[in-house]
Amino acid sequence: MDFFEKTGVRLAVLIAIVLAAAPRAVFAQTDEIQVYDATIEPQGVFNLMVHSNFTPDGRTSPDYPGAIIPNDSFNGTAEWAYGVRPWFEQGLYLPVYSVYSKNHGTTINGFKIRELFVRPHAQEHKFFYGVNFEFSVNAHYWESRPITSEIRPIVGTNLGRWELIYNPIVDTDYTGGVGNLQYNPAGRVAYNFNHHWAIATEEYDGFGPLNHFLRASQQFHEIWAVMDHKSRFVDIETGIGFGLTPGSDKVTLKLMLSRDLNPGHPWH
Repeated sequence: MDFFEKTGVRLAVLIAIVLAAAPRAVFAQTDEIQVYDATIEPQGVFNLMVHSNFTPDGRTSPDYPGAIIPNDSFNGTAEWAYGVRPWFEQGLYLPVYSVYSKNHGTTINGFKIRELFVRPHAQEHKFFYGVNFEFSVNAHYWESRPITSEIRPIVGTNLGRWELIYNPIVDTDYTGGVGNLQYNPAGRVAYNFNHHWAIATEEYDGFGPLNHFLRASQQFHEIWAVMDHKSRFVDIETGIGFGLTPGSDKVTLKLMLSRDLNPGHPWH
């Protein structure tokens, strides 16, 4: 393990300890609806991914006083990524925004910084893993607290054309105790027809505090049908999600468009 790898491991341990300090209290709107598969940009490559999601039939009350109302909201972010090492990708979500919401209109909601550590060349292995750390600075109508964070472990397996992934996500807003950390996992089962096309089922959940899950009716659970397409010009992920509980949005749509930006890439 060289100097950079040791530094990365130490940083990951330190961040994990810091995140264990306190919880996040409520389910807020999201700019990103994605299951992480431990794939990162090659070293030295920049990528831009534009996330968009629209909730045509969602929760009609704010999650806390002054929050964006989910129903009819159209949210997104520009995610900038750079491959630093074969095992480390640096990311920046800037800006996080709402194109429209009923009670706030068009808004800039903040930004996020992330550090993603993975097993190098994850998709070449039967078993892959990683961990992602995010630090968010938020407007008051986007999150109940100005500073929030996420730790997202990644575990998955490649079984021929099938791929199974689980992200046991823990969120915090740096208030309260360790036992009140919020558990909001995500999972994906995908079938790859070839290198260009795939379909998947995804699930996104919000159980509430780790030490005392919310009642089932208050929890957030969505099941998604997703399609992926990789091309020479742009990669596309799109899908539709359906809420399974009264505490979920009934229908949500997502679209993610990504492209490498480096001059000298084959399509330039």
